[in-house]
Amino acid sequence: VRTKNHDKAKRTAVTGTSTLNCQFVTKTTMMNFFGRKKAPEAASTTSSGATTRTTDPSATIVKLRENINMQDKREEHLLRKMDAMTKEAKEKMARKDKKGAMFALKRKKLYESEMDKIQNIKMTLETQVMNLESASQNAETFQAMNAGKNAMEKIRHDVGIEKVDDMMDDIREEMDMANEMSNALAQPVDPLLTDEDDLLAELQELEAEDVEADLLKEPAKNEEVALPDVPDSQLPVLQKDEEDELKKLEAELSGL
Repeated sequence: VRTKNHDKAKRTAVTGTSTLNCQFVTKTTMMNFFGRKKAPEAASTTSSGATTRTTDPSATIVKLRENINMQDKREEHLLRKMDAMTKEAKEKMARKDKKGAMFALKRKKLYESEMDKIQNIKMTLETQVMNLESASQNAETFQAMNAGKNAMEKIRHDVGIEKVDDMMDDIREEMDMANEMSNALAQPVDPLLTDEDDLLAELQELEAEDVEADLLKEPAKNEEVALPDVPDSQLPVLQKDEEDELKKLEAELSGL
């Protein structure tokens, strides 16, 4: 009986342990399934932010120029190395050390090949800088032109051809009204203004009265009449042509 009870307790303990292990594994699996998806999102966000920072044209151009400066410094360093190897080769040749001189020249050749690589790298970097600057300038030009187009479109929508036509009609109307007001203000204000025909008739009556008074006026007794003076010299003789014309006129008159 004790053996059976012991075996039963052992099986119960094993079963409980297995149940706990299954529960732990299930819980861990669920946690892994539901709770560990945020890390890739954070990584993707970080990578996208890094991509945004690295794809900034200005920052990229600055980074490229810094790399060009670094290549220049490296080139200067290699030039100094090459000069040192040339000097070392000459010294070893002076000491009859042919192998040492050959080794120094080999190192110089390695530096020269490295210099060629640096020149190619610098050319590539300079080309990238020029292309990026041109592309950046083109992008800024496009944005400026697009902004100008949007501004013109907004002005066109805000103003409109109908509004312009209405405004011009209003301007013409206001100018006509201003002209009418100017003409009205320019008219004379005369309280004694009468008809001109009446004034002309009155003037004619006054002139007739003056003529009648002159006719009825008696001449003065001692008033001398001014007569023209008698010429002292002989009258000029008419020319022959004029005499002939006078004779013709006298003949025509006598014939009538």
